[in-house]
Amino acid sequence: MGRLFSPSEELTILHQEDDFVVIHKPWGMRSAPGRPENTHDSAELRLRHLIPNAEGPMSVHRLDMETSGLMVFALNASTQSNLSKQFQKRLVGKRYIALVERAPGESQGAVAAPLIKDPEPDRWPRQKICHESGRPSRTLWRIHERPIEEPLRHQGQTARLELRPETGRTHQLRVHLASPPTEGGLGTPILGDTLYGSESTAPRLCLHAEALAFWRPNTDEWLKFESPAPF
Repeated sequence: MGRLFSPSEELTILHQEDDFVVIHKPWGMRSAPGRPENTHDSAELRLRHLIPNAEGPMSVHRLDMETSGLMVFALNASTQSNLSKQFQKRLVGKRYIALVERAPGESQGAVAAPLIKDPEPDRWPRQKICHESGRPSRTLWRIHERPIEEPLRHQGQTARLELRPETGRTHQLRVHLASPPTEGGLGTPILGDTLYGSESTAPRLCLHAEALAFWRPNTDEWLKFESPAPF
């Protein structure tokens, strides 16, 4: 079994150019500083120390703190604007790998269920499906046949899913997978996702951003990066 990584692991720079950098973010690390600003360790703050000549805002997208995998950061303002627009216009390719507690009844499918912030104060930062006022959200999924190591099996029913989000809502993959079919979800929480009902003993959230593709800023070159899931 590959390493599950830990919050103490350093981020890894996988590719760097004058205008942007692609990294592997370990689980347990924030993507960007928390509030108040600059008081929490994060991938962005570490990159500012590693690349001191970076200018302007760097973040163009985020991964949950508990999620590991690929991220791209801008190194100047014009690139930050370009990459941010690619994410906003859904021009970016994203692929995730997740281990879930139960195999779905089908081998592939799509979850199209609108999401909204859970209004209950004691349920922050949870999101939920709301067909009346939620924002449109869509996730494509299929069963991935790579074997699962015994330590991460959950009651012998664990399945590996490949996920391709067509939108980028907060906790989208986690909510779409965990929510019951009666609400439009898949009904199978991600291993280690105690926020959304996982009962497994996995040592981490088993969700990893495995592939990321985007247009090189100001060119017509399509770039693709991969970082295999460690579980």
